[in-house]
Amino acid sequence: MAEEIHVPAFREYPIIPAIVEGSMAHSKPYVAKPDHQQSVGYPGQLVDDWQNAAVKKLGELVSQSRALQVFLDSCVKCGACTDKCHYYLGTQDPLNMPVARQDLLRAVYRRYYTFAGKYFPKLVGAKDFTEEVRDQWYSYFHQCSQCRRCSVFCPYGIDTAEISMAGRDVLDAIGVGQKYSNEIIGKVHKVGNNLGLPEPALADTLEGLEEDIEDDTGVPVKVPLDVEGAEILLITPSADFFAEPHIDGLIGYAKVFHQAGISWTLSSFASEAANFSMFIGSHDNLKKVAMRIRQAALDLGVKRIVVGECGHAWRVAYSFWNTLIGPFDFLDPKYPAPQHICEVTYDLIQRGALKLDKEANDHRRITFHDSCNVARASRMGNIPGGQFIIPREIIKACANHFFDMAPETIHQNTFCCGGGGGLLTDDLMELRVKGALPRMEALAKVVNEYDVNTLVAICAICKTQFAKVLPYYKFQMDMITSLHQVVGDAIQLGTSH
Repeated sequence: MAEEIHVPAFREYPIIPAIVEGSMAHSKPYVAKPDHQQSVGYPGQLVDDWQNAAVKKLGELVSQSRALQVFLDSCVKCGACTDKCHYYLGTQDPLNMPVARQDLLRAVYRRYYTFAGKYFPKLVGAKDFTEEVRDQWYSYFHQCSQCRRCSVFCPYGIDTAEISMAGRDVLDAIGVGQKYSNEIIGKVHKVGNNLGLPEPALADTLEGLEEDIEDDTGVPVKVPLDVEGAEILLITPSADFFAEPHIDGLIGYAKVFHQAGISWTLSSFASEAANFSMFIGSHDNLKKVAMRIRQAALDLGVKRIVVGECGHAWRVAYSFWNTLIGPFDFLDPKYPAPQHICEVTYDLIQRGALKLDKEANDHRRITFHDSCNVARASRMGNIPGGQFIIPREIIKACANHFFDMAPETIHQNTFCCGGGGGLLTDDLMELRVKGALPRMEALAKVVNEYDVNTLVAICAICKTQFAKVLPYYKFQMDMITSLHQVVGDAIQLGTSH
């Protein structure tokens, strides 16, 4: 596959690349099959009166969201966002400039919902929703990872993520959905996780993991499932159950809870933190997926809900759960609802509840990737900027060698991994490789300057994306590491807590 994709060369210094018209017009994800569409409440195929149905759906979305209307009305084409998108930097396609991608929807909105667009369409760039426009929407709204980096630099705070979500919701509503996201959401509705992993298989997987941990450490660390009355319900991405480096993070969670003497459990009913409904802009599916978690917490009688290492899962939990599935008055009020696993670990470290051997990670020279949905759409802990501070402080408590990437590429300015927003599918591999360019450039600098050999992330999508694209840029695939693998390797099991 590496020979089939042109990998962009690293740039000596950041530049705004020359445009290459239509360079990614061919890029489209697989279209959802009828059963994928219907499982999430959308038409199974293109509806007969699709043009009018799309215009009607767009009007509904704008009328329901004051923010979306403001975003569509307020752009002045200043160009501040032009070079802020990793996909434009990597592909040079002008329709991957945030302003141009927004205008695909804005032009249709103006045509049908503004006075000038109805009567003087050419003067304001208004367009009919034609088959050509529909195809452009499907292509380019699936070339946005909804990372929100452009919104940081926009003087009006226009959020392209909201616009791409709306575009995808309109397409779904007329029967043109994306296979990857919709198939996954359907699996969660049916089984409770993205993998479609039923309870017996999940139980066997966790039992095998317990055996592996004991064989490795000599300590019987449990990875419990469906334990009623446990203090913590851990909701983690299902990637943590089956693949490296994710599963090493799950082992790290288990070691933290074991060492601190905290009872915890996973749920077979709600065994998935990820909520891909956000990617397709579907409020109904967002709530339906989240409700499984509330129900699991009630059924198991837990006191706290803790979210594992998953970027958009934490965004949904932090930003949406209280209005979607709250109030959480059945949980222990001493703790935030929800909590991130990093908050739990950081608090235990601060209180001296974990005995850590930093030298155990001396083979690692670590840098940290700020995942977009954590960095730009949430907080962590009770300190401003906690989402940046807490993960780094955990690393420093567990390892001797930590090096940050350049300031303009981290914290709220972080570059996307290139695979978020429902784009983590092999049919978009070219886009993912090219979109990773800015992050790979920043990584290369710390590798060259500090001999960094470990890239830590707290997002399942980021970890999966990096495992795929690192080799394209001549890095070792196993550089990417879960934060809680670093923690787990440093924990001295069997010592007093």
